[in-house]
Amino acid sequence: METREEVMFFDTDAGGVVHNIAYLRMIETNRTRLAAKMGMEIKSMADGPVIPVVARTEVDYKRPGKLGDWITIRGRLEEVARARFWCSFEMIRESDGDLLVTARQMLALLTTPGGRAARIPRDWLTRWG
Repeated sequence: METREEVMFFDTDAGGVVHNIAYLRMIETNRTRLAAKMGMEIKSMADGPVIPVVARTEVDYKRPGKLGDWITIRGRLEEVARARFWCSFEMIRESDGDLLVTARQMLALLTTPGGRAARIPRDWLTRWG
């Protein structure tokens, strides 16, 4: 899944450099679009009965993004286990192709109500990986 974001004032510090929380927001947007592609539309996720939850985030900052940059975020389903899955992300500045950030997130599917772990569909990796 590929999304694009322009770095806005609210994404940066006083020096015009992207805050780490802004990168996480961009990843969240990309992951939400990836989930929709996988059949989990945002509205249906909110209604349950199964919801994905982030259990871990790993981020490596390679180069700083700056005010006005256009960033391409590429997300994909990377690994699937019985009760959790990993998504990976790359964030690339469009003007020069520099890799700014790599990230991975581990998620689990939980049932609502109750919050019990749900099995990951076996065909996810072959369909969406």
